[in-house]
Amino acid sequence: MTRQHIAHRMKGISPFHVMQLLARAKELESAGRSIIHMEVGEPDFSSPEPVITAGKNALDAGLTGYAPAAGIPQLRKAIAESYKRTYKIDIDPKRILITPGSSGALQLILGVCVNPGETVMMADPGYPCNQNFVKMFGGIPQQVQVDRKTNYQLTAELVEKAWTAETRAVMVASPSNPTGTLLPKEELAKIHQLVQEKGGILLVDEIYQRLVYGVQSYTALDIANDLFIINSFSKYFGMTGWRVGWLVAPEEYTECIERLSQNIFISSSTSAQYAALRALDPDCEVIFEKRRLDFQERRDFLYTALKEIGFDIPVLPEGAFYLYADCSKFTNDSYSFCWNLLEAEGVAVTPGKDFGENNPQKHIRFAYTNNLALLAEGVRRIKAFIKY
Repeated sequence: MTRQHIAHRMKGISPFHVMQLLARAKELESAGRSIIHMEVGEPDFSSPEPVITAGKNALDAGLTGYAPAAGIPQLRKAIAESYKRTYKIDIDPKRILITPGSSGALQLILGVCVNPGETVMMADPGYPCNQNFVKMFGGIPQQVQVDRKTNYQLTAELVEKAWTAETRAVMVASPSNPTGTLLPKEELAKIHQLVQEKGGILLVDEIYQRLVYGVQSYTALDIANDLFIINSFSKYFGMTGWRVGWLVAPEEYTECIERLSQNIFISSSTSAQYAALRALDPDCEVIFEKRRLDFQERRDFLYTALKEIGFDIPVLPEGAFYLYADCSKFTNDSYSFCWNLLEAEGVAVTPGKDFGENNPQKHIRFAYTNNLALLAEGVRRIKAFIKY
């Protein structure tokens, strides 16, 4: 009999429950069931044709070898130019490092900046993988519960109250997952000032940065340069499977980050980087902006429809493509509710259990990543399930 030798750290790595739901949803689909997907945070739009063509052209040109660990120079320069064009901010391309998705960016930052036993403060509810990445490097995730009173975001007051001698970093996300809320620029500036005074570092997740509705997007780089920015081509640019992200780091950290990247990843996919380079061209931005408006229309429909059913959504999200709803009118066990809804009506949504310890049994995340017709059908099925 083969013995298992599993590292002790794996005891602290929690499962991503939505992936189990997705697997079951796919199983039902393969058996002929109609499934409405509102669980996974992946846009239903495929990558634009110019982006796909650029990736194919890179392969045809034989660009299949290793790239520099920090990314191809053309892409780093193009991202810097995009910040200049969109936010009027000058960034040295040397501060921009290309990573295998935003998850790769976060791993590099944590690996370079966080020692075993140090804590990283983050909001609860929040994206579940972040705390697991902290644990992988021996750090301790410090989850601070947030609610409607702070728009489900950390504030300088909350950060100061929760700060300990072991706190090394604070991580915020704007727009956030799972709530889709924004962190006001003024509040982020206060958090930055506080973290700086405490001698910590600030990490800002901006992967949904340009998926905002009715407000102007901004970047934390407009506040300061001594912070870390995580971003990605996955969401706004519709390139989830290409696995290309980037980080912007203070200049004094870039050598260490590049050195760690050489050892962990070697480099991001070369052909995918050329596809990402094409995504930054102005003609592609027209496509992305049309899609952003489609997401806003979906948000408005689903927000109204779910509230009419009886779900409590206290904050109209101004970004991303999620609604985080209180379902306690219907159940005190959102995990079972989600599984039963999938089996009975073929609607897949994500239980609050995936996003932390802040009343997860009362919450469900809905992703409006399908077209309006499918969302309307999903609402109809949810109504039927609740009445049943």
